[in-house]
Amino acid sequence: MKRSDIPSLDDLRAFAAVVRLGSVRAAATELALTHGAVSRRVSKLADDLKLQLLEPDGRGVRPTRDGVRLAEAATDALKGIAATLADIRSSSGTQPIVLSCERSLAMRWLIPRLSDFQDRHPGIDVHLSTGGGALDFARDRVTLAIRRLDFPLGPDWTVTTLTQEAVGPVMRPDMAQRFADGGYLALGSRTRPEAWKNWLMSRPEIPTPRDVRLYDHHFMMLEAAANGLGVALSPRIIAMDDIATGRLVAPAGFDADGTSYGLIRPNGMEITDSVSILEKWIIKQVP
Repeated sequence: MKRSDIPSLDDLRAFAAVVRLGSVRAAATELALTHGAVSRRVSKLADDLKLQLLEPDGRGVRPTRDGVRLAEAATDALKGIAATLADIRSSSGTQPIVLSCERSLAMRWLIPRLSDFQDRHPGIDVHLSTGGGALDFARDRVTLAIRRLDFPLGPDWTVTTLTQEAVGPVMRPDMAQRFADGGYLALGSRTRPEAWKNWLMSRPEIPTPRDVRLYDHHFMMLEAAANGLGVALSPRIIAMDDIATGRLVAPAGFDADGTSYGLIRPNGMEITDSVSILEKWIIKQVP
């Protein structure tokens, strides 16, 4: 079989996710990629194969007849590769714990705390993976996952609620007066494009911003706020360290939005001593 006979596995994985989830945006969230990156991978796959794989379906997309066949084959192949690698790894000795966490939560909350876990448990090997939304534990080779629970949960998952989600405006201390006076620049994330609109509707006493600017990820939005570019509407959990150090302030506090964060593992998974220790440590870290 020639190399040119098989397209890129990354392109196939992106395409299979789009078909399974019904939209490029949902696939981008699951794969922790941008919308544009997923679109480019799917377009490249279609160009390489000289096939039409997707067609418009209302506001989303659906696979063509050829696309359905390719997506099914790609999904089966990727699952087979994942299962084989898992089997190989399980027979080669002690395996690391793969902990999947949403990107901004990992960067702003989890990573700063992991050195504590490593110091306490130097014999436990934890590999951090970033991703959001639903996941396939076997395919993605993930042991545990930390997620905001705003998507359908798998029936074969065990979910431990960690903390309630709460959001509020955060800013550099010298921006507080501008926020109180109104006319500030509001910073948001493309993963929650309606967040400012919804929050302001629930807090009519808050002056409205002059404009809303969206960033690809919450951690970029927070960094922009910390550098005086505007006021960020942030989840409390990812802003709490900057607030504790005084780098950011939250004069309006934080309001629960009805969702929560959870620690997820698949049912039937072997709970080793190492996994149990990591689970208990994670639970103790949440506010």
